[in-house]
Amino acid sequence: MDARFHDSYEERIRPCIDLVDSLRKLGVDKDLALPAIAVIGDQSSGKSSVLEALSGVSLPRGSGIVTRCPLELKLKKAKESNVWKGKLTYRSSEWDLSDPSEVEGEIRKAQDIMAGEGVGISNELISLQIESSNVPDLTLIDLPGIARVAVGNQPVDIGDQIKRLIKSFIKRQETINLVVVPCNVDIATTEALQMAQEVDPTGERTLGILTKPDLVDKGTEGNVVDIIQNLVVELKKGYMIVKCRGQKEINDKLTLGEAIENEKRFFEDHEDYRPLLDDKKATIPCLADRLTTELVEHILQSLPDLEKEIEDKICATSKDLAIYGEGVPETSHEKVTFMIQKLSIFGENLKSLSSGEEPEDCIKEERCFTKVRMEFENWKIQLDKVKVQFHDMMSVKVREYERSYRGRELSGFVNYKTFETIVKKQIAKLQHPASLTLKKVIEIVREAFNDIAVYNFKGIPNLLRAAKVRTEDLKKQQESQAEAQLQIQFKIENMVYSQDSIYSQKLTKARSENSKELEENKNGYPSKTHHFGVSQLPASGATIEEMATHLKTYYKIATDRLADQVPLIISYYILQEFASKLQVEMFQLLQEKDRIDEYLHEERNIADSRKNLRNRLARLTQAQDHLAKFY
Repeated sequence: MDARFHDSYEERIRPCIDLVDSLRKLGVDKDLALPAIAVIGDQSSGKSSVLEALSGVSLPRGSGIVTRCPLELKLKKAKESNVWKGKLTYRSSEWDLSDPSEVEGEIRKAQDIMAGEGVGISNELISLQIESSNVPDLTLIDLPGIARVAVGNQPVDIGDQIKRLIKSFIKRQETINLVVVPCNVDIATTEALQMAQEVDPTGERTLGILTKPDLVDKGTEGNVVDIIQNLVVELKKGYMIVKCRGQKEINDKLTLGEAIENEKRFFEDHEDYRPLLDDKKATIPCLADRLTTELVEHILQSLPDLEKEIEDKICATSKDLAIYGEGVPETSHEKVTFMIQKLSIFGENLKSLSSGEEPEDCIKEERCFTKVRMEFENWKIQLDKVKVQFHDMMSVKVREYERSYRGRELSGFVNYKTFETIVKKQIAKLQHPASLTLKKVIEIVREAFNDIAVYNFKGIPNLLRAAKVRTEDLKKQQESQAEAQLQIQFKIENMVYSQDSIYSQKLTKARSENSKELEENKNGYPSKTHHFGVSQLPASGATIEEMATHLKTYYKIATDRLADQVPLIISYYILQEFASKLQVEMFQLLQEKDRIDEYLHEERNIADSRKNLRNRLARLTQAQDHLAKFY
């Protein structure tokens, strides 16, 4: 390694890998995906041999499933020569290792603890850190080999369990997928490669590793070279080929160092494979350099997104933690203060909701105010619909009442009693739709108030229950008062009245419209306002025509009034006053001093949730600090 490369290495490669390893050590991988290389392969693909060659230590081997937990292999190149240090970490245990020969046995023990003795698997991670002068700077995650069928006492669905575990790692965009495939199988049918292609169709995150090149049938080496040259199953990152120790060489006590020398000679002496060595696409040392380069480039590409994701997670976690608050204090005085704070925030949120500004986290689909406004719009639509129906049957009603109530007046004189009777009966029909609007709105508001209570009193069930009980009681009370006010409003509408100036203005406009309609009818144009019943009246029916004009005019005035008045009544009683009274009712809980402890009793898991959120916020904040220092 020349001085310039060494300086570049120290300045660029080691810090990148140290950064991600430090984030993983903080536990940030619990919260978000970190850049990593995941190693996958079918059983007996040579995956363990590749990892042994890279790490310089023997890993569990044997038939069937030998990797039963995800194994994080953190390799760190030591500056000093003849150095070897190991550390195995799982759950809360940490073991220092002083010799490579200890690794295999300790991993087996860890797997038995994590996945149980036998053949089961676990999603929990085992971390093996190796610092040595003979390893590359690299972090890999070894995953269980893909099993197609259960063998012996393996769980029946062991194959599906393994695939789910593998997919949970390789689907992450932050992960480079290292797919190990033996040279002596059809690569196109290899399940490991198929899984990688499912989650990475373009092959941008996938690097293929071919193993066991000495086992291919003589004369078919050209097919292997075609795969390495990316001519068979294309991957953007391409392929490499390695030859690791076989079982016979292990039995013959061939060291890993000797195996590296044998591998180099194998490719140098092979006519077909020698060009691959020249292209740096063959041997474990070339693979180590390639993987280190790929990982560092991947880390550098991922850092901006990682920084943004950490920032977003900190913001979201802070919000969640704010909901839980600091927790219920110990002393009686502090508990009273705590409860006052909780009730004050609840009251503020109710006030915000009643003005259409409830907290974003409380909104399920739409704001409460938006839903209420929609019901008020429906009320106006219904008024307009009833108005059209009234106009359609007006001439019939006028004739009917004219026959019943007309006295000795001459034709052309409007009978006020007829007018008043028709108006009152028609407006009375609107009371039921108004009551239905009230019922729909109060259900919307009740649900919204309960959502606010859940948002504010999460984890404090007795206080939440008290809020819901009082909401229900007040709902009935406010609904009753609003209904009574609506009844009063419709009684008031029984008093037929409008300011003379307003009525005269509307009447003049209606008469003008009628004249225009009659003129159009004379000229043979179709009437656009025939549904008002005016054009349908006989020319001799002057009284009926005049009556219809008066009815049309007054009914518009009355319904315009109701279009606003009904929503105003409902808004006042069901939003404004309801929210205000509920706030007062909740504050009255403070008078029950002997029940404050009961009201503030927390759910069992709430303290754990708060603790987990605090821990998450702490590690994310530390991670943010690490990234800031890296830049």
